[in-house]
Amino acid sequence: MPAMRLAFSCLMLFLAASAGAAEKLVIKGSNTFGETLGPRLIQEFTRLHPGLTVELESKGSATGFAALAAGACDIAAASRAASEDELRLAQSRGLRLNHYVIGYYGVAVIVNAVNPVAKLSDAQVRELFTGAAGQWTAVGGPDLPVHPYIRDPVSGTYLGFQELALDRRPYAASARPLQSYAEIAGAVARDRGGIGYVGMDLTKWPGVKPVAINGVLPSALAIEDGRYPYARALRFYTNAARESAVAKQFIRFVLSRRGQQILEQHGDVPRAERRLWSPTEPW
Repeated sequence: MPAMRLAFSCLMLFLAASAGAAEKLVIKGSNTFGETLGPRLIQEFTRLHPGLTVELESKGSATGFAALAAGACDIAAASRAASEDELRLAQSRGLRLNHYVIGYYGVAVIVNAVNPVAKLSDAQVRELFTGAAGQWTAVGGPDLPVHPYIRDPVSGTYLGFQELALDRRPYAASARPLQSYAEIAGAVARDRGGIGYVGMDLTKWPGVKPVAINGVLPSALAIEDGRYPYARALRFYTNAARESAVAKQFIRFVLSRRGQQILEQHGDVPRAERRLWSPTEPW
């Protein structure tokens, strides 16, 4: 009997440990997702499912793909499509990736609030961020040097903005990489010659203002109907062979009416409402 009780106790401990492990979700990757949108979605998800815990690490899309390939996360959040190198890495490790588009986000170009420049053409944006225009006077601004603030290279938006706005040209050597949109907004607010790009939820940061691109200010409606040029898909990637029940549950929640409402309240565009999409951006 003691041996049977011991075996039963060990079985219960094993089942409890297994159940506990199954109830944890690990998401790694995009800072665009993880800075403010991800925490809002996770807060509501865990409120609806109090037995679940979610660990979120946001250090850039590239880190999410690497973690997924290493088996270190359940969901890789990305603000860009997987690169050819990342797809080859997954294939070399026998991974088949599931890919979900959860919505669309706009990248707003911001300047210091005292800068009189209120609108730029896409060609002028390219000149300012690549260093072709080193002074604000080149675009009708003050006699100040241009100081570009950009995301760090592991960020999906670092590459995404290069593709969307710079025709894949390199950033100016003087461009300063920072680890979050909030850091960029803060830097531009302190620098009268600053220019940067942020998520649309940060366009009201004290001391900065968004500029219109080709006459169009960033807004959910302008992204939805395709008038605003700097917009991309937010994505989740999972390992198809190891997609956990809680990962599926979270993805279903994000794509549900409630999840898409949170995304819309954040200033992004729900998946179903994007009517016009750039042919250069893969689904």
